Amino acid sequence: MIVYHGSEKIIEAPVFGLGKKNNDYGRGFYCTESEELAKEWGCFDNNDGFANKYEFDMTGLKVLYLNSEEYIILNWLALLTKNRTYWENGTVSEMAKTYLAENFMIDTTDYDVIIGYRADDSYFSFAQDFVSGAISYRQLAEAMRLGKLGEQIVLISEKAFGQIKFISAAPAEAAVYYAKKKERDRLARLEYRKTKRETISPDELFIVDIIREEMKQDDIRLR
Repeated sequence: MIVYHGSEKIIEAPVFGLGKKNNDYGRGFYCTESEELAKEWGCFDNNDGFANKYEFDMTGLKVLYLNSEEYIILNWLALLTKNRTYWENGTVSEMAKTYLAENFMIDTTDYDVIIGYRADDSYFSFAQDFVSGAISYRQLAEAMRLGKLGEQIVLISEKAFGQIKFISAAPAEAAVYYAKKKERDRLARLEYRKTKRETISPDELFIVDIIREEMKQDDIRLR
């Protein structure tokens, strides 16, 4: 498959073991199948960047597809609360993080690649709202579709790093792509605010309900 990695520099040889440990799925090499999206990521700090293009051979790799029917949003959220920082402190949030870790965490040790949502600025704030009890489970599920960020492909094993080959790098101008990123985030937040103003059904599930009723992975209400 062809994948792209957005960066402020050209990366011809991705190195296993580098990268920030506080990214969505921990330390790894984060890619997308969209060149345009990679250009936005490459201009993340309002500096010019690049969309690095690679050929990625996934033959023989063990892949964790977080968006498959086998998993639910709470599996993604459990990984996010483990790896990302800046979570709101407080009784509900602390309980939620503990409950998610104990009941919905996936052991990624034996996987080579993780494919799942990207917690961009707006996505991360939606997740924070759910963990703090501000929005329902349904609202979180709907919010995940607002930014239209698609999926990210993350190489996490040395074996995976050995199967990616650099092709080229396309420049990305911050004047264009940082503005696109900000506009995407603005529209997602605008739609999100509309969703929050909608009438909540008495049957809506909030994180405190999930904890109180000790819901697990196989609970049909979470599907």
